[in-house]
Amino acid sequence: MANFALIGAAGYIAPRHMQAIKEVGGNLCAALDPHDSVGILDSYFPDCQPFTSFDRFDRYCDHMKCAGTPIDYVVVCSPNYLHESHCRFGLNLGADVICEKPLALTIANLDRLREIEVKTGHKVSCILQLRHHPALLALKEELGQSTDHDVLLDYITPRGCWYQYSWKGDGEKSGGLIFNIGIHFFDLLFWLFGRLQSSYIGAIEKDQVFGSLKLERARADFFLSIRAEDALRLTRKSAPYRALHIDERKIDFTDGFTALHTVAYQEILAGKGFGIDDAYPATEFCAKIRADYAHR
Repeated sequence: MANFALIGAAGYIAPRHMQAIKEVGGNLCAALDPHDSVGILDSYFPDCQPFTSFDRFDRYCDHMKCAGTPIDYVVVCSPNYLHESHCRFGLNLGADVICEKPLALTIANLDRLREIEVKTGHKVSCILQLRHHPALLALKEELGQSTDHDVLLDYITPRGCWYQYSWKGDGEKSGGLIFNIGIHFFDLLFWLFGRLQSSYIGAIEKDQVFGSLKLERARADFFLSIRAEDALRLTRKSAPYRALHIDERKIDFTDGFTALHTVAYQEILAGKGFGIDDAYPATEFCAKIRADYAHR
């Protein structure tokens, strides 16, 4: 049975990781979060040791290592700006790391993680859950290396007023909407249609981004929004809406997300997870957009 430690236990995404750890037969030994309202642990691992102090969490993980029951995987679900630091912690602990996107907010930090992988002999795996979506896997197989596609991607995930008051609405901590949510579908487009050749960003606002990409095998327009009115305009519902329009065809992938973290964990434990090289293109693109707009 693999031993897991979780950094970021009180957030939105943490329960998906807890469920995945349980479903792959793992044991969540320790969880760190500055907030102490982590009763969600009772539903999955009631014996998990909770910590609000990083120092105490660090010492506990080190104690387990010295006792001959080391942490095998450190799971990182902390705010985006902490991901790279917490990945480094896991690698230097002697564990493999499972991290939510983005692995880092700059390419320099991503390159540093690669160096530490080599030094420690351990690996960082990134959760790229859209690559496990059944409808998108079938689409990728069908597309193959075909070219000259016209693509439109609508990716709308309405968020309430709380969003802008949280770390997610703080560009220094999240990287902005382009990193916090956009990176999901940029990774998807690069995975499906190949490397980026050129890009145009029509606008970047705190709650909406749109533009176009020229990829190896497609020209793709994209529209990202967390505004409820955009969902209402397209679907008449204030609910998430994710759809790919490829040539004359529409693929709706709004649903089917519930088990994707478990599939990702199964692949990672089997040695087939997505690593730094897989996460690199979308991270590089988001970092460039962020840097370009910071100087405007």
